[in-house]
Amino acid sequence: MDSSSIQLADSEIDSIREDDGGVRIHFSRAYIVKTMTGSAEKTLWWQAGYLVFDGAELEGPMPETPAVCDGGDVDDNVYTYRDMIPIPLQSRGRVGCRLRIRDAAAGVSVTAGAVRLELSDTPKYIRHIRD
Repeated sequence: MDSSSIQLADSEIDSIREDDGGVRIHFSRAYIVKTMTGSAEKTLWWQAGYLVFDGAELEGPMPETPAVCDGGDVDDNVYTYRDMIPIPLQSRGRVGCRLRIRDAAAGVSVTAGAVRLELSDTPKYIRHIRD
C-alpha cells in the first residue's frame, strides 16, 4: 500500500477523555482507505485506535459518546486535513481538530501542542472501492 488515511465520516467514537493535560479520542471503528499507486481501486478497512493530543485544551462542551463522526478538520501546523487523518500521524507545534458529530449540536474542538495517532490490533478488511 502506498497510502492510508482514516476517513472521518462514519468513523465511530466511543470515548473522549481529558487527562494530565491531554485529550484522548478513542475510535472504536475508524474507517481506513488504502490506495496503491497505479491501481484504480482502493480498499476499505476498519481499525480501533486513539487520536491523542498532548498539552491540549478541549474547547466547549463535550458531545455524548458513543457517537458517529460526520467529518471535520485535523490541523497539523500549516496543514489542514479535511475529513481525514493521514496514517501515520505524529507532530508537534500548533495542532488540533474540529470534528462534527452526527445528530449533535456540539462537536469536538481541541487545540494542542502535539498530536499522534495510535492504532491498535490489526486492520480488518471490509471491501474494495471501485470508481
